[in-house]
Amino acid sequence: MQSAAVLQAIETQRKNEYRRMVVLIMFCLVLMASFVLDIMSGPSMLDATRVLHALFQFVGLPFQVDSSTQIIVTDLRLPIALMAIVVGGALGVGGAEMQTLLNNNMASPYTLGMAAAAGFGAAITLYFGSLGIKSYYAVPIGAFICCMLSACFLFALASMRHISSGQLILAGIALLFLFQSLLSLVQFVSSPELSQQILFWLFGSLSKATWGNLMITAAVVISGFFFLMKDSWKLTALRLGEERAKSVGVNVKQLRLKTLFIVALMTATITSFVGIIGFVGIVAPNIAKILVGEDQRFFLPLSFLIGAFLLSTASVLSKVIVPGALFPIGIVTAIIGVPFFFWLIIAKRS
Repeated sequence: MQSAAVLQAIETQRKNEYRRMVVLIMFCLVLMASFVLDIMSGPSMLDATRVLHALFQFVGLPFQVDSSTQIIVTDLRLPIALMAIVVGGALGVGGAEMQTLLNNNMASPYTLGMAAAAGFGAAITLYFGSLGIKSYYAVPIGAFICCMLSACFLFALASMRHISSGQLILAGIALLFLFQSLLSLVQFVSSPELSQQILFWLFGSLSKATWGNLMITAAVVISGFFFLMKDSWKLTALRLGEERAKSVGVNVKQLRLKTLFIVALMTATITSFVGIIGFVGIVAPNIAKILVGEDQRFFLPLSFLIGAFLLSTASVLSKVIVPGALFPIGIVTAIIGVPFFFWLIIAKRS
């Protein structure tokens, strides 16, 4: 009787894993379609066939396309479309891990003030002339330092007694407003040229994506995702509670510090290149949790795919809302994310 129950449990688990794999594959296909649509859209609309032929030619396959289309696709639109996937995936993963660490569905690098801190670090570095270092390197370093300071403050607060996750979220929101105010202050006292650069971080934009900063961002995000996936079993155990995680051999303190460092590094990197983009880090993990549960082997990749899909879709919308005009993508994600945020609050109360 017991063996039959065990076999039944194993069979049920296999069916659940199969269903989760189907969901992952489905979102891979949806993301590919959004990626192609992102390259198609713009001031000069391109049809799907020309875009696909240009992409195939770019990777070395024997497809022919006119030179103007090839330039538009590979030099102008492809870096932006790929950056949307990388940044959206990083935001989704960052939100998933912050929710895992704090056991709160509202947690994300944005709501906890980490993204705003990174934006302030980037702005203050520019204001002081990059401190003698090339801005290409100084801006990400400044963003990373401020992001880590914000994260360290939050986890020092979390280590205090009688501090609930809800209070920690409130502290993060306070940090969000603080760093956004400081960012506005730096913008106010800056020259018009520098003020325009700081405005880039306030709104968030993919328009400055190049092959160079795409490679840096992708290297950081892929490496961070790899290390988080290596700890997927430990992170899943952490969701069962600290005591249970410790009982199966998980070093909870070390795991939290490591995960925090990775999320902060990813957040600082993407913010220094694309600015502050909100709500993706909240929306993507919550949708992933509904679809596949909290097993990190599936939860983490699906959070990445949904985050990438949301930002890729937002990139398309930013180009088609007003033909010929390019909306900052941070505004589009806020419009998408705010209704979901309210739904999440109401659903949690119910």
